[in-house]
Amino acid sequence: MNRSIPTGGRYALLDELRGLCLISMMVYHAMWDLIFLFGLSADWFLGLPGYLWQQITSWIFILLSGFCVPLGHRTLRRGAEVFGAGLLVTLVTWVLMPSDLVVFGILTFLGSAMLLTGLLRPMLDKVPAPAGLAVCGVLFFLTRDINQGFFGFEGITLAAVPSGWYANFGTAFLGFPHLEFYSTDYFSLFPWLFLYWIGFFLHKAVGRKRMDTLRRSVCPPLGWAGHHSLLLYLLHQPVIYGLMMAGTLLL
Repeated sequence: MNRSIPTGGRYALLDELRGLCLISMMVYHAMWDLIFLFGLSADWFLGLPGYLWQQITSWIFILLSGFCVPLGHRTLRRGAEVFGAGLLVTLVTWVLMPSDLVVFGILTFLGSAMLLTGLLRPMLDKVPAPAGLAVCGVLFFLTRDINQGFFGFEGITLAAVPSGWYANFGTAFLGFPHLEFYSTDYFSLFPWLFLYWIGFFLHKAVGRKRMDTLRRSVCPPLGWAGHHSLLLYLLHQPVIYGLMMAGTLLL
């Protein structure tokens, strides 16, 4: 007998995918701590496998966040909360771990993207989904490498970005970090806003009527983690670091 698909409540599979991405981030950060703070040797993490792990997890998380915007009703409030959480991470790392300072990290970006999307929602809703997907896809491709000084995508260099654009703290927030800028977790507004909006327009292209299958739960614990992703993200690094420090003291 086929199990029926729930027709109300949360889209459980979206929560579970977010939870899976969150756990992937946590494990990645744990590996980062082991290597850069506790001296573990792992060449694969510093090479292509580690890069792909970080990129795939981040891309899915950002895309999913944009996809879920139309499901919420308090985008501006939620954006302010997430942005504030990002500022808290910056403050804590600046005071307690300045060598591992986080400026314009993933939470600051997501909060900024939510706030900007909430403010521009009336205009974005007027853009046809195919046009939005195409324009944001092209812009993401063109701006993916602007942090490194080039227009292009993952090493496909199209042109150099004018050096004058990399001027100060404000330009670093936009995607043009100056030479003195440093952050262990950096997600600038561009190019990542375009990936976030790809998720937004993908939701519009799929349509709510074709999303009922996403209500079916596959792994409830992942769904719980996804539903509480902000709190868990804020707690995971102190907990992981504390456990590792306790482990070194006991060994």
